[in-house]
Amino acid sequence: MATPQDVKRTLPGVVDIAYEQYKRDLPRYRIAKELMSKDVVTITPETSLDEAARIMGEKHIGSLIVINYKTPVGIVTERDLLSKVLALGLFLKDEKVVDVMSYPITGISVSAKIKEVAQAMIKHKGRLAVFDAGKLVGVITSSDLIKSLPEVPETEVKVDDFMTKQIVLADENTSVISIAGMMGKQRIGSVIITREGTAFGIFTERDLLTNFLAMGRPLFTEVGPECSSPLVAIPSGMSVHKAAAVMALKHIRRLPVVKDDKFAGIITARDLVEAYAK
Repeated sequence: MATPQDVKRTLPGVVDIAYEQYKRDLPRYRIAKELMSKDVVTITPETSLDEAARIMGEKHIGSLIVINYKTPVGIVTERDLLSKVLALGLFLKDEKVVDVMSYPITGISVSAKIKEVAQAMIKHKGRLAVFDAGKLVGVITSSDLIKSLPEVPETEVKVDDFMTKQIVLADENTSVISIAGMMGKQRIGSVIITREGTAFGIFTERDLLTNFLAMGRPLFTEVGPECSSPLVAIPSGMSVHKAAAVMALKHIRRLPVVKDDKFAGIITARDLVEAYAK
């Protein structure tokens, strides 16, 4: 297994400064209305998946609300494109949104408290649509939630208790199409990329969506030049609350966890929400 000795770790001083700002901002976020993204992007069930990918990539978002006869009926995500199409050897241009979308859509009120939002997100395993008097007004993702996790006993637990311990690695010469198939079949959102046995970057489903699927680029190129680098990792023993601050600061959704100069696991934004929802 590759060691993360050359991984760029977040400097403690930078994290501490950002963490204090993160804590100062927390009182502003109390209910769903304050957490949600108001720019709701929609699509119809009969739209092709290559068009759905193009829209998500251009908007830098991971999901689209599916509307039928002016009514929200479901949601299609970047994970759907991976696991239900690419992993099966199918082509996005040949499939429609209705073939892979999740339904019925899970909704929550604008007045729902942050704890209720987190619990609903974990229970229904995904993004939440936000409604005000029956009208769709926003969407909440795990990334939205980690920007505002309160400093409570639930978030003072260690990331080690919620991280995924199995990390998937691939050499920089591996093709993007192989990486995509790997992520889709294993239902994971990222792969750590190595160069001569040393980790130096990460390739995520968002990289795949934005840099390839949305642009119609061929997937047979090597993953090395396409991954996000340098790799940001955190030490074992960090609190869920502080890990959320690092993600918010770096605008990322995944953090490898390092212990004794070895990868111990990877923690995602959803894992942090799950810790708080307990």
